Amino acid sequence: MKPTLLILAAGMASRYGSMKQIDGFGPNGETIIDYSIHDAIKAGFGKISFIIREEFVDSFKSIFEPKLKGRVATDYVFQSFDLKPFGIDKEIERAKPWGTAHAVLAARNQVHEPFCVINADDYYGYDAFEKMVKFLTTEASDTQYSLVGYQIDKTLSDYGTVSRGVCEVDDSGNLTEVNERTAVYFTADGSVAYKDETGEHPLPNDTRVSMNFWGFTPAVFKQSEQMFKDFVAANEHNPKAEFFIPLVADNLVKSGQASFKVIPTSSKWFGVTYKEDKPIVQKCISDLVASGVYPENLWELKAEKA
Repeated sequence: MKPTLLILAAGMASRYGSMKQIDGFGPNGETIIDYSIHDAIKAGFGKISFIIREEFVDSFKSIFEPKLKGRVATDYVFQSFDLKPFGIDKEIERAKPWGTAHAVLAARNQVHEPFCVINADDYYGYDAFEKMVKFLTTEASDTQYSLVGYQIDKTLSDYGTVSRGVCEVDDSGNLTEVNERTAVYFTADGSVAYKDETGEHPLPNDTRVSMNFWGFTPAVFKQSEQMFKDFVAANEHNPKAEFFIPLVADNLVKSGQASFKVIPTSSKWFGVTYKEDKPIVQKCISDLVASGVYPENLWELKAEKA
């Protein structure tokens, strides 16, 4: 059974100012998602599941169905504020959904095969998809999951500090913990460092970081559902609290329920958070097209330029 790709696309994009998930970045208006899907199909994924808010479904179908029909199966998962499907009989007012791990849980009735989770607004590179398919089809089990570990120096910005989840890895290549570093940057000599309240600390340029590229089996749904209930109970009066995938991973590792293999990749990552990021991402994609990594017209369908 071919694995499924879950694309997290239900975010509000409040910092971007519009729906960056379907904004055009390629030479013919291709979205970042288009390049991820292109790489995923080539690598061997059998289905693409978009995790979205229900009010987005018509927009997503109109953009992606014409391109993907006959190429790969598609599915739509709705992330909502309704807690009753999880056995929580409360209505909690929130401006944003409950986070990435809640989004994954929303797919529990629609995904029955090993699957990968990625962000809609990040570019990951083909190597990551190829390695994840290999893991999901040959190594994944209900106690062995994975994440792709990017070299930290291939995920940084030339324009300021960023936050990165720095992976601690044991001698077997498994994750022991993820440490969130909130101010990571290039130093003047091109090395990498982060700052905290105690000062500046160097990091090796090949330090592995998580960019939200995870591999699971459906067992994770049952493993994380009670965690979500506990999280809601603890945070019902905190409208900004989010149930993130690294919280689930940390719980599973520390409780001994599952291991996470850190799959190294040398691919360059880039993503979009602010409107100011758009020309940078467009230039990165233009360079990939110019070097022959992708055709100029990704799906051989003429689309309006963004």
